[in-house]
Amino acid sequence: MKQLAMNRFIQKNALVAGLTALMLAFPAQSTVNKSVKIEDGATASGASSVNGSVTVGENATVNGELSTVNGAIRVGEGSVIESAGTVNGSVRIANNVKSEDLETVNGAINIAENAEVKGNVAAVNGGIRLDQGSTVSKDLSNVNGDIELTASQVGGDVSTVSGDIELAEGAAILGDLIVEEPKGFFRSSNNSKRPKVIIGPGCRVDGVLRLEREVKLYISETAQVGGVEGKMTMADAVRYSGKRP
Repeated sequence: MKQLAMNRFIQKNALVAGLTALMLAFPAQSTVNKSVKIEDGATASGASSVNGSVTVGENATVNGELSTVNGAIRVGEGSVIESAGTVNGSVRIANNVKSEDLETVNGAINIAENAEVKGNVAAVNGGIRLDQGSTVSKDLSNVNGDIELTASQVGGDVSTVSGDIELAEGAAILGDLIVEEPKGFFRSSNNSKRPKVIIGPGCRVDGVLRLEREVKLYISETAQVGGVEGKMTMADAVRYSGKRP
């Protein structure tokens, strides 16, 4: 069984220390209290900041990690990057970008159209949006925040603890859709909200909907799912016609 998103991030508290150590290593473009920008069409070996944003222009190539502790990461249209990670800030990926893993602790991850993420997409406190034609090869997960997949595909599992999940316009998950039971610190902070899961028209989940807690479950009459397991069954789902329930 794949490691659950929440536990993975608890075990990866070293992210902050790791990112800070990376700043101290001073790659080609790095700074402490300023933002960093890689220009349009440029080639760089990586970029980092401690208190500042990291921006990649259009059609650039980054053969190394993009990282910051306090700041956003933005990647312009048509660029190719390796991994990108921040602790306090959002990650924004423009159209036609190719990347590896994308991570944030406190912030949203927004992936625009026709982008390709060859690794995982993960957040702790922040929503994740995947737009038309984009693909994530492995897992997509968060703890708190909504997950929206529109005419896009995730090759692994999609998981959350307390966020809503919506698949729209033929979106597909090739693995499982998982809503985890809150554990530890997250038990008290998330247990009051019942997440909403919507599997829209023409969408599919090739694996199962693994529901470790009760949710508000809506499945379009034209959607396909591999089954419902855990605290709920397919009989608990509200089937609907039309674009939205």
